Formats: sequence, C-alpha cells, structure tokens
Amino acid sequence: MAGDLVMYPEDIESITGIIAKLQADANAKSVFLVDKNGQLIAAQGDTHKVDTTSLASLTAGNIAATGGLAKLLGEQEFTVLFHEGANDKLHISLVGGRGILVVVFDDRTSLGLVRLRVKKVSEQLADVFERVQQRSERAIGEDSSPFVEITDDDIDRLFT
Repeated sequence: MAGDLVMYPEDIESITGIIAKLQADANAKSVFLVDKNGQLIAAQGDTHKVDTTSLASLTAGNIAATGGLAKLLGEQEFTVLFHEGANDKLHISLVGGRGILVVVFDDRTSLGLVRLRVKKVSEQLADVFERVQQRSERAIGEDSSPFVEITDDDIDRLFT
C-alpha cells in the first residue's frame, strides 16, 4: 500500500464519527488518527491544548523508532505502544497498516477499557482505509488524468 491516499470529505466524516464514538465509549480525553508520514487525519475530544502538528509527527517518529527496536528483536513490528505519565496515559496502535491511533486518557478510565474499545474501532478504521485504497487503485486504473487526451500535436500547436 505505497503512496499517499486521497481522502474525500465523506471519508474524513466517517473517520471522525468513528473516533468520536471511541472517545466517548472509552471515556478518553482525546483521540487522534495520524498517518504513518506524521500527518494528522482527524482528532476528537479535548484537543485545544495540544499542538496537534507536533503530536502527529512525534507519534509517527515514535512508531518508526519502535519499528527499529522490533526488528532488532526479530519482530516485524510492535502494533501497540503504551506510555504512562503522572497525569495522562497514551495508548498508541497501528491501524490498517496506514494509520496510527492515539488515545489520551487519565484515571477516569482504565487501560483495559481503552484496549477493548480500540480493538473494535481499529477494524472499522481499517475498513475505511481499505475503501479509500481501493478507490485510489480504481482511479489509477481508469487513468483519470485530465492530460490523457493531449497529444504531441496538441502541444506543438500551443507553441506555434
């Protein structure tokens, strides 16, 4: 699944709905979906105090570094990471081979509940990524470029 995916507003709307439900069901402070390139796809919850650009790029870097550790230990990758601070906890998981789901939570919920909810949501998000991927592949197969019908003669006429 190489290359960037093109997401339409309905894709983002679907993703936003899924992560909003996760945020509520897991009683999390916030939820972020980031692509592996470090771009924020969607965010829900208490996000106004968070530098989402930095969060997205640092999360992608964390996944990349952890991937290196996994390879050193003979693993393909670690699909779930957990970080615990004095006040907040982060549950980070890979989704559909393309996304990184970040759940920020505190003592109002438990790691077990977050893990349970993330597992279900991961499947839903993987389905969205698969639909987007299939649409992208169909578009490439249809050669939907607006320049397909331009010939060398057309170009020559432009400059004469």
